[in-house]
Amino acid sequence: MAELLCPHCLQPLAGGYHGDCPHCGRSLENQNPEGALPLGTQLAGRYTVGSYLSADGDGLSYRGVLNEEKRFVLIKEYFPVTLCNGRSADGALMPKEGKEVLFKTSRMDFKDLYDDLHNLTPATGLSTILDVMEENNTVYAVEESEKGMTLTHYLSLRSRTLTPAEARTLLQPIMEGVTQLHKAGLIHRGICPDNILLPIDGTARLTGYGTLALRTGGSELKSQLYPGYAAPEQYSAAEFSGRYTDVYALAAVCYKLVTGQTPVSAPQRKVRDSLESAHSLEAGVPTWFSQVLACALRLDPARRMQTVPELMSALTDPNVANAMFERGDNQISTRKIMAVSLVVIVVLAILLVWSLLDTSGNNRAETPVPTQTASDSAQSGEASSQATETIPDLVGKRYASEIKDNDLYTGYRIVMTEENSSEIAAGIVISQDPVAGTLKTEEGEIIQIVVSKGPNLVEMPDIIGFTQSNASKQLDERGIQYKMQIVENDGTMAEGCVAKTDVLAGTKFDAGKTIVSVFIAGERDDTLVATTGDGESQSGADSAASDSAQSQ
Repeated sequence: MAELLCPHCLQPLAGGYHGDCPHCGRSLENQNPEGALPLGTQLAGRYTVGSYLSADGDGLSYRGVLNEEKRFVLIKEYFPVTLCNGRSADGALMPKEGKEVLFKTSRMDFKDLYDDLHNLTPATGLSTILDVMEENNTVYAVEESEKGMTLTHYLSLRSRTLTPAEARTLLQPIMEGVTQLHKAGLIHRGICPDNILLPIDGTARLTGYGTLALRTGGSELKSQLYPGYAAPEQYSAAEFSGRYTDVYALAAVCYKLVTGQTPVSAPQRKVRDSLESAHSLEAGVPTWFSQVLACALRLDPARRMQTVPELMSALTDPNVANAMFERGDNQISTRKIMAVSLVVIVVLAILLVWSLLDTSGNNRAETPVPTQTASDSAQSGEASSQATETIPDLVGKRYASEIKDNDLYTGYRIVMTEENSSEIAAGIVISQDPVAGTLKTEEGEIIQIVVSKGPNLVEMPDIIGFTQSNASKQLDERGIQYKMQIVENDGTMAEGCVAKTDVLAGTKFDAGKTIVSVFIAGERDDTLVATTGDGESQSGADSAASDSAQSQ
């Protein structure tokens, strides 16, 4: 049987879950509400259920423990209150009579969602799903637990709003994470300050995952929507949500950051749209930035900004934003008007010339009109095909000097995002979508490009003396690749702690190319303990060093 751990302090328990923990003194008696799993429940032999945290239409959330690694996690249990009749004596969920099929279908949706997230994460800006398992006639999802605060709490502590640059920097990893969700065919539908975590170390992360039914009004589950951040299409089961739904929510969060006010809720806006522009609420918000938010917060999904990369690019570069509004969103562009006008003029000119020729030739014998042959048709088709415009090749070009503000690409909307690359120099386009050579289908067609930020240069932290688990956490948070190996301990090093690394603390290096070797001190061999000049043992000092390292 696996060793029982205190769900409060992670120390081993010899006497089971009753009374108080002999290590931290906190109560081990079950205080979780009726219907929830009791404190101390073991799941799959790997996890210990701790205190009950919250509930939503999908299920119940608990603080938990990953037994083997002795670390805290979050455990979410599929438990739809509208479809469940409680729990049997052995812990299995019991669906309501007549709801069995719907219960199984929703349970499958829950499992599919978290399986997809498990495969997708870890990813920038997304809270990691560590495990998904089936037990007790239900499904459990295990999520990483981060020390920190929610964005809601963070904003409550601030005395001023964020500047647009600060807001963009804070939301950048979240937007990158949502982009990854969308590429995997997933929509979050619950983006709001409550579901954005700000860890003590590292960048912001998005949590609060939920099924479609949970995030849709009028569904079979008790829905959970966030007023001001939920898009209008989420309030009806008859309407479809899509990537534009998350665009709305991200823009709403950004609006909150720069104005300090939550946007007017979508149902209220549908009755009377009283949403003020960000610029009118906060004069420091540039007009172009305010217009981008307004475009992304449109009630009609078809008229709203459609993708997160497009939103990221427009919030970052005023030239992109201004080009968007100069073009006239959802209106016939000036270029199209000129093209149509030119065609009309040419047609009128041809008709005029034909009329003059016809008049001058009234007294002449009619000349037979030559019939177009198949060969002529083919040549005409070739000419038409050659005139068809295709997407240009931007890969390998330098964004700042060859693409941005280049008149060659005025017929396109270039949406730029950045990512690190150890192979491609900073500022060079790594990839594009649609690919070069694809037929251009509309004026102002969007081309999404990924531009290299160059290598991911990180600074090596000082982890000498850290425990193995704490050292791993420090390296993981910085995206540093590493390998650990045990080295012989002559008694001068703290057992189980970092003795040395092959990259010195403070050194900057390319995290995409370098694998750091971390050497962990093995079991102490006290027979090898060094002595001082007067023959006194150093073991006492080593013991103190070990205690200090273990406390890190």
